[in-house]
Formats: sequence, structure tokens, C-alpha cells
Amino acid sequence: MAVKTLADAAPDEVRFAELKRRMPGVSQKMLSVTLRNLTRDGLVSRRVEPTVPPRVFYRLTGLGLSLETALAGLRGWAEEHMPEIDRANEAADRESDGG
Repeated sequence: MAVKTLADAAPDEVRFAELKRRMPGVSQKMLSVTLRNLTRDGLVSRRVEPTVPPRVFYRLTGLGLSLETALAGLRGWAEEHMPEIDRANEAADRESDGG
């Protein structure tokens, strides 16, 4: 989701607080860990302005932007098959509840 959100903003940078706002339900810790890993993998660049408090900006790198095409295909597949996935989840839930 972070890659999609950053891709939507590309080529602009997005502040951490703005990313969090655009990703409802994602905790600050999870977003921070995700961004740290994406930065480590070379998919996202991070820029810090030395203000008080520091302003931190993120943007996709060229490598990260190339991932967006693959993720779009995965999103399309998931949207097409979501009813089937939901049915499988409901069946598994009924089975685990004893039927």
C-alpha cells in the first residue's frame, strides 16, 4: 500500500504524516518499519530536513516506480478474484467454528 500511495504522488515527495493520513488503518509503527525496509531495498528514498521537529520526506526511486506496474497486475487479479477469496474465507471460518 505504501508503494501505491507513493506512486500516486510520484514524482513528488510525501511527508510521513501525509503518508499515514493517506493510509487509514496503518499504525505509525507499521508504516515506519515498512518505509525503513523499502528504503533499505532501494525502492524508496528518504530525505530529512533538519528542523525541529525533523521533516521527513519519501518518494519512490526508479526501481520502486518499476514495481508499480507489477503491483497493478496483482491488484487487478485480487479484485477479479475477491468474491472467490471471500467465499473460501467464509467456508474456512465456518469449518473452524465447528460447522
